Amino acid sequence: MGMAGTDEMPHTQASQALNIILSNIDMAEEDAGPICQDTGMPTFYVHTPVGVNQIEIKKAIRAAVAEATKLGKLRPNSVDSLTGKNSGDNLGPGTPVIHFEQWEQDEIEVKLILKGGGCENKNIQYSLPSTLDHLGRADRSIEGVRKCLLHAVWQAQGQGCAPGALGVCIGSDRAHGFDVAKEQLFRTLDDVNPDPVLAELEARIMTEANALGVGAMGFGGKVSLIGCKIAAANRLPASFFVSVAYSCWAFRRLGVRLEAGTGRSRAGFIAIHRVPWRRWLAAKASLSRAAKLY
Repeated sequence: MGMAGTDEMPHTQASQALNIILSNIDMAEEDAGPICQDTGMPTFYVHTPVGVNQIEIKKAIRAAVAEATKLGKLRPNSVDSLTGKNSGDNLGPGTPVIHFEQWEQDEIEVKLILKGGGCENKNIQYSLPSTLDHLGRADRSIEGVRKCLLHAVWQAQGQGCAPGALGVCIGSDRAHGFDVAKEQLFRTLDDVNPDPVLAELEARIMTEANALGVGAMGFGGKVSLIGCKIAAANRLPASFFVSVAYSCWAFRRLGVRLEAGTGRSRAGFIAIHRVPWRRWLAAKASLSRAAKLY
């Protein structure tokens, strides 16, 4: 975001919006407060060695979310879809979202992404071939995917709190495609895709999306996108989906790796990002209890 601030044309609405955002980032860090009023849907991705009690880890995560809400680090965001009643502690059916996967490494990895409702509303999925406004026909090809991603940035406008970042999945089915797309948002913004075709597409989208003129908060300008991360997954012959997880500028994600035997932090925090969530995410006391069962 600091780079975005220097790249924008001075004395414009977009530049003013970016300056306000940058001031907000500094104030949130200094006060260890939320960076946005909407603290997002707590979504965890957890990798564990075989034998670790995932039920205990789930209990620890839920306790940490409730404590973070009590301390004001998370806004009460979990609302009953039938009654509209807020649970008050961010706990409820489907909240928080927790994905577990085993691996053969001797450590526990816990990653968290906090994606707010504004940018979540601008997620979008395309079924190719398709006809897109202002872009014409998008076929089942890299060129068709390119058109979809430019359309995704354009349709978000200020409603997605631009400048944003795209997590993308080419292929898979409707449900899993969105999951893979959201996982791409854990990649660091300066990494390079190991697949040269996808690396070229990511770089091209960054250049072309920032020429669309959407700009910060939709005010127009030179910076509409701060990241584009793409994965490809196999699909059924009859389907060709392009799933896009749009993240706002706040881009809140963080992770920690723990020793499986003790629960101690092994390699510090991963997916490094300047956000004030370290204090409560490192709930090592609770996670240690789960790890010691390994």
